[in-house]
Amino acid sequence: MSKTLTFDPATLREKQVIKTPSIPVNQYQSDFKKELKLYGKDRLIRAYYDMLLIRKFETMLDTIKKEGVYQGISYNHKGPAHLSAGQESAAVGQAMVLEPEDQIFGSHRSHGEILAKSMSAIQKMEDKDLLSIMEGFMQGETYQVIAQHFPGKDVRDTAENFILYGALAEIYAKKTGFNAGLGGSMHTFFKPFGSMPNNAIVGGSCTIAVGAALYKKINRKKGIVIANIGDGSLARGPVYEGLVLSSMDQYKTLWEENPGYPPFMLNCFDNLYAMGGQPIGETMGYKVAARVGAAINEFSMHTERVDGFNPLAVADATARKKELLIKGEGPAFMDTLTYRYSGHSPSDAMTYRTKEELEAFRNQDPIVAYGNYLIENGLLSQVDLDTMDVQLEEKMKRTLQITVDPKLSPMVDEAFVESVMFSNGSVEKFDDAKPVMLQSLEENARVQQIAKRNRYAYDENGKEYPAARQYQYRDAVFEAMAHRFSIDPTMIAYGEDHRDWGGAFACYRGLTELLPPSRFFNSPIAESAIVGSGVGYAMAGGRAVVELMYCDFLGCAGDEVFNQMPKWQAMSAGVLTMPLVLRVSVGNKYGAQHSQEWTSMVASVPGLKAMYPATPYDVKGMLNYALRGTDPVVFFESQKLYGIGEMFVKEGVPEGYYEIPEGEPAIRREGKDVTLVALGPALYTAIAAADKLKEYGLSAEVIDLRWINPLKYEMLIESVKKTGRCVMVTDSAERGSYLHTVASNLSRLAFDYLDAPIVIAGSKNWITPPAEMEEYYFAQPSTILDAIHEQLLPLQGYTAKHNITDGEFFRTSRKGV
Repeated sequence: MSKTLTFDPATLREKQVIKTPSIPVNQYQSDFKKELKLYGKDRLIRAYYDMLLIRKFETMLDTIKKEGVYQGISYNHKGPAHLSAGQESAAVGQAMVLEPEDQIFGSHRSHGEILAKSMSAIQKMEDKDLLSIMEGFMQGETYQVIAQHFPGKDVRDTAENFILYGALAEIYAKKTGFNAGLGGSMHTFFKPFGSMPNNAIVGGSCTIAVGAALYKKINRKKGIVIANIGDGSLARGPVYEGLVLSSMDQYKTLWEENPGYPPFMLNCFDNLYAMGGQPIGETMGYKVAARVGAAINEFSMHTERVDGFNPLAVADATARKKELLIKGEGPAFMDTLTYRYSGHSPSDAMTYRTKEELEAFRNQDPIVAYGNYLIENGLLSQVDLDTMDVQLEEKMKRTLQITVDPKLSPMVDEAFVESVMFSNGSVEKFDDAKPVMLQSLEENARVQQIAKRNRYAYDENGKEYPAARQYQYRDAVFEAMAHRFSIDPTMIAYGEDHRDWGGAFACYRGLTELLPPSRFFNSPIAESAIVGSGVGYAMAGGRAVVELMYCDFLGCAGDEVFNQMPKWQAMSAGVLTMPLVLRVSVGNKYGAQHSQEWTSMVASVPGLKAMYPATPYDVKGMLNYALRGTDPVVFFESQKLYGIGEMFVKEGVPEGYYEIPEGEPAIRREGKDVTLVALGPALYTAIAAADKLKEYGLSAEVIDLRWINPLKYEMLIESVKKTGRCVMVTDSAERGSYLHTVASNLSRLAFDYLDAPIVIAGSKNWITPPAEMEEYYFAQPSTILDAIHEQLLPLQGYTAKHNITDGEFFRTSRKGV
């Protein structure tokens, strides 16, 4: 049973004043002797070198972009170049105190961060480990170019060249880039060194990084996770939602077997500008970005503003936050003050800031200031700095030379892009640890209850069992989930009202007793964070099942569903997998904002697998398939169907494990005169129509589409060859329905066998009305008969109930309804 959290009204109503912790601002005091003792001479010098390396790298990018030539090497860079010149000290300071297993997620302006994190990791790893990583990464293609054409003086120097080349090749869309050029400038990353995906969506990394931190916490992995964002992103909903998810009280009140917060920190590289808008004084009102943390939890997220112009100040603050996170006392928020000298992009004329302001900040260039600091304290001379400058100029030139050489660094072909759209893997479990469960499956009351139910809806005489005695659609969801939970120790499931309620529609009833809160828990009402954190958890190495209570809420998590879930496998060129299942409940009865079926939106997005089972047999088999795969799946379920039994497979729903073959529709009833193709609950509408058609002497073949993507058309083609006519039935609004895509493809593939155009019988192009009016909205059996009668084949003696004529089509199209 759940742990009850009770409230005392007397305490809640007492007079009090809430006091937030003080927020330190720029408190770091330089003390060279302490710094030398803490970091050592080599690390202090290396910090300068890494800062200069980043500046040189981005200067090269900027010069090529604007002038087309750098040190005599010409190249036409067609893509973007969002630079961070001026922010190098903030990136390097952060990376100084991070280990390879610590992870950072960035933004579209994160070249400096990947370089800083990778250079730091190189210095902290053994030679043999560095070689193993370089030789094995992407089948060694990147390393082979370096080994033959840009070797270093030792393994670490070679690794440095490897990072410079891999990053630049990625930016320039080359096959030898870290992600074969498919991520490009705004998405470059190198996972083996803890540099995780950089996100072109402003603030998009926050929820994903929270998910990666959840993975570390739940599976007890080393390291912390930092989301690096810009100050302009602090207005975005997903950023706030991510902070709320990272700060849930249940981590300390309910997670008794694994207490403590996920090791997550949000770091804001506060360069005072968004694109051109100024958060301070114009687009926001916080004055100091660190104030944002005060709203999240009672500790104000241990927030402070740090002087990002000093790499040692950033290192100090990051180290202190890391210590808190490792102890489970986070999350944390850092406001790292910095400044970018470049515009948002090369096309930015920077008319929104004065030359005087820019010059004032250039006069406080962190690279110059830190170099002088090392000279003043006797670690380096100006000659040493000049030598580094020359050395890095040569490195950049050589990096550019081999990157733009089309023979050494070619682009990928179309076949490769297709090959990485899906990973198509099969993984029973992602970790060898024993799954943490509160009881065995055999002891679970829900399992025992299901065992008593009839797995086929009808008895031996064809009489339907009472609903309470039938194995139901929701039972199939439970069985598939419980099976995978008992095998894969990394698998977690969460969403709104999961624990105690068992989900809004009782599919998960019984999991509260079966699983600890760390594997099955309630989330805030924060759809972006639910899906985004699932993305981060999956890309970090675990399996997640997240749920949106209503299909309509896809809009609340639009970026995460349409940008993050489907694209990272391909953008990473297969480096990442995405074992994430998003369960989406399609509603009815609840009106316009809770009863929409948006399969067409999901179907239009490359990189998502999507399915819509209509029977208990298919629910279990298809969810089993999704839960052993390594691709992102949107799993649609109809609220109309949660209580139905299995009506088609006479053997009933098997007790053991099985899967439904990918992409294959199912024939539910054979016929010869017309093909009815149905998606989701429209299957039962089609079956009822098929029964009615018998009265008019017609035999209908009913096909349950089941799959949205991938989809195999062979069965549909063979059916149309036999019948010559086809009506497709869906609960989605007719205009823009996914079935129009299926109809278009089928018309082309089976054109010679069709006696009439394919007709779509969908819902009205209205808002979804209240339950009392739904029969006017959703396609009914009579809608199908009308479509056949008026568009395909007149039914003798039939009187149409709806208007499916061409004239009515013209009328409603003109009105947009």
